[in-house]
Amino acid sequence: MNVESTSTLVDLSHAIEGGMQTYPGLPSPDVGEHLTRAASRAHYAPGTEFSVGRIAMVGNTGTYLDAPFHRFEDGADLASLPLDSLVDLPGMVLGFGPSRRRAVGRGAIDRALAGRDARGHAVLLYTGWSRLWGSDAYLDAARHPYLSREAAARLSEAGVALVGIDSLNIDDASDPTRPAHTILLRAGIPLVEHLCNLDALPERGFRFSAAPAPIRRMGSFPVRAYARLVVDAAGAGPG
Repeated sequence: MNVESTSTLVDLSHAIEGGMQTYPGLPSPDVGEHLTRAASRAHYAPGTEFSVGRIAMVGNTGTYLDAPFHRFEDGADLASLPLDSLVDLPGMVLGFGPSRRRAVGRGAIDRALAGRDARGHAVLLYTGWSRLWGSDAYLDAARHPYLSREAAARLSEAGVALVGIDSLNIDDASDPTRPAHTILLRAGIPLVEHLCNLDALPERGFRFSAAPAPIRRMGSFPVRAYARLVVDAAGAGPG
């Protein structure tokens, strides 16, 4: 018997708007118009008008993806990442928060992955930090949750396809060596930072997508990250 299924999409991205701040010290995006609707009327038939938008921003704005080139000169840039490494990946959420402990350590990853095969999955780290988005507290480099060096190595060993987090940085922003970026990007594992709504996802059984524009010689760019949940006609959700 065929069982029909329906899918539900969950948006996991913060909206980008002019003047917002994603990371301390980086410029805010400047969003405007290259050609206004009023000015465009001179170029088209009566009643026809367009807005041609313009945005000036750094690649690390909003919810964004880091390609290996972000960390390594010889790493794959945004245009070199194959779509099948970014789109329609089996997803898995590992929950760690909100918690008083900032670092997600190897032991926590071991416990979360116990009996679960993460190979080829997009592993999304839920810390609850996204609840502070838009506030000064979100930007606090001394308080945000992060992935430890040992935990990053554990995920690399597990053969994951992508790692995401709903925090300011996947590394401790006060550590200039950036071990999680170094380990995961060297292994060719893209990173997605500043995710949101991870608490709306099941632990597994969904598909994850986060594709940036294919820009050469660039290592980071905003994405529209989302998850697709499938529910069959009998009401069974992701398992």
